Amino acid sequence: MAEQRAGGRLTPPEWLTQGLRPQSAPVPWAAVVRAGIAMSAPLAVGFAVDEPTYGALVSMGALAGVIGDTADAYRMRLLNIAVPQLFGAIGVTLGTLAYGHGWLAVGVLTFVALVSGMISTIGAVASVSGLLLLLQAVVGAGLPMPDPWWTAPVLLTLGGLFVLVLTLIAWPLRGGVPERDAVTDTYRAVAGLLEAAGRDTETYDASRQAVTQALNTAYDLVLARRARDHGRRSPLVRLLAQLNVVVPLVESAPAAHLRRRPLPPEIPAAVRELADAIAQSRTGGVSELELHLPEPTSQSGRAVDHALRHATAVVLSADPDAGTLDDRLGRPAALGARVRRATRNVLLSKASWRYGLRLALCIGLAQALVSLIAVPRSYWVALTVVFVLKPDFGSVFSRAVQRAFGTALGLVVAAAVLAELERGWWDVPVMLVLAALIPAFTAKGYAFQTAAITPVILLLSDILNHQGFGLVLPRLYDSLIGCAIALLAGYLLWPESWNTRVGARLADTVADTAGYVECAFGPPDPLGERQRQRLRRRLYRDLSVVRSEFQRALTEPPPTGRRAAAWWPLVVATERIVDATTAARVRINHGAQPPDEAEVAEVAQELRELAAGLRTSDTLVEVRTDLPRDDESVLAPLRQEVAAARAVASPARPRG
Repeated sequence: MAEQRAGGRLTPPEWLTQGLRPQSAPVPWAAVVRAGIAMSAPLAVGFAVDEPTYGALVSMGALAGVIGDTADAYRMRLLNIAVPQLFGAIGVTLGTLAYGHGWLAVGVLTFVALVSGMISTIGAVASVSGLLLLLQAVVGAGLPMPDPWWTAPVLLTLGGLFVLVLTLIAWPLRGGVPERDAVTDTYRAVAGLLEAAGRDTETYDASRQAVTQALNTAYDLVLARRARDHGRRSPLVRLLAQLNVVVPLVESAPAAHLRRRPLPPEIPAAVRELADAIAQSRTGGVSELELHLPEPTSQSGRAVDHALRHATAVVLSADPDAGTLDDRLGRPAALGARVRRATRNVLLSKASWRYGLRLALCIGLAQALVSLIAVPRSYWVALTVVFVLKPDFGSVFSRAVQRAFGTALGLVVAAAVLAELERGWWDVPVMLVLAALIPAFTAKGYAFQTAAITPVILLLSDILNHQGFGLVLPRLYDSLIGCAIALLAGYLLWPESWNTRVGARLADTVADTAGYVECAFGPPDPLGERQRQRLRRRLYRDLSVVRSEFQRALTEPPPTGRRAAAWWPLVVATERIVDATTAARVRINHGAQPPDEAEVAEVAQELRELAAGLRTSDTLVEVRTDLPRDDESVLAPLRQEVAAARAVASPARPRG
């Protein structure tokens, strides 16, 4: 329903238009250049050897590689592009063998959709692999491919490998640079956090979220390689040591913020200088930095000073102390163990089967529909279903709206290209421009990515089948049909999609926070300190996921979006509880009186009661708060944050 604003104008509701606004993001120029070359060069070769169909298939395979080229580290790029290509080759083979076999093709694609949906729940690489498995199967079953049957899989895989070669061509010169950049960005984010400490809470919260994201990214990149690198003097070991010693600096920020006094500007400046030293692989010069640090005058100031001096010594040391090399999250498990765990989760997880069945139902309906009704280029209906019905990529409802909008926008461009240009050499420069827009528009949002991909797919498919301008409007109709199937059979029929209890994940995080409170004020032994740091990092990572889930829920139609908006303050309150816990622990480490065990137990119990209350209702419910009133205790700020969270978790009382 439209909303009426001042002046009598009717405007669409916020949840409907939120995903249609372009996001502010820098243009990834390297990816833009790679996409243009990867997709236009095969076309040029195809026209040169008088085999434009082969060139179009290689370009279509390159498109899948361009979409998957989203990682930073080269090793991760290798996995993100190469592994999905293998699944894509299997998919197009199955689709090609089923092409023209009517209901057999329906059954094959439905089974592939089930498998695709189930493996998509494993992780990021598996999700892209499952997507490409189903996409290529749909294309193979919907478009006539050249003989023999293995031609299309080989050409599509060749296109993906071409993107991989272009992506990895700078690896010998830039190996380790993404990891170093990630650690550098983490230090700069921490400098921003320390600069915001003691100032307005909104700025501090935003800075803390930026630090959490930077730490997550850096640890993911560094630890992924650390699992294979066991040397004690490699550059990667040094990066891991530099990353580890920034954690105490991050933990000292909440204590400084609770003091409500900004830190001296020399402190964030020193952290930025450390970031520059990491970026330049510089060592030495410790005393120069120390001369610029002011004398601390409080417990929180001493915590920041101690953490910064320790970080300075490690960052500028040519040979970091071996004691700093333990990671804060644990190394990844062995590959065999991860494969066994993933297989077990896929086969036994209810969520895996539910998503697989949802996707299989929608694909089966789409293929059955186009088998019963004559629809030109019927594969487009199923393609739309695949792109929309990816819950791990965002809200299904929001993606359906964005898909329809993006397709309509892309068809305007496609109509101009197909109407004005004959197929031939002009396709090469046109493809160069259109393909380059894909990574640039992907950074702006899903609707804009769809608008960039649509004309590319239409141009390539027209080279394969020579249908021309006449298919522009049918593509719009097919997209709308696919969106309708995804919404009806993949969204409305599954209550967990539109009636999600947005507080379930938050309740788990609140319960984990209670465990963190108990661990934070335990005996001060080294093992306990490491466990506390691991718990804190995992909590912030979980809170980052919760925040993303809530932001996704905000784009859902009522009541889910409205409920998520009501619960949002509790997400912020939980983050502040974790901050207050960390601040209290830091103060104790620097001279404050530890709390009584009974006080710690009571705070933890209050958090567990809050978590239990959140699990039993889809709406916020009132919970009585009766925390101890000892304002001299080091836990006083934590008790205040818990009380604030309990106040948030209460409904508005009716007047009268």
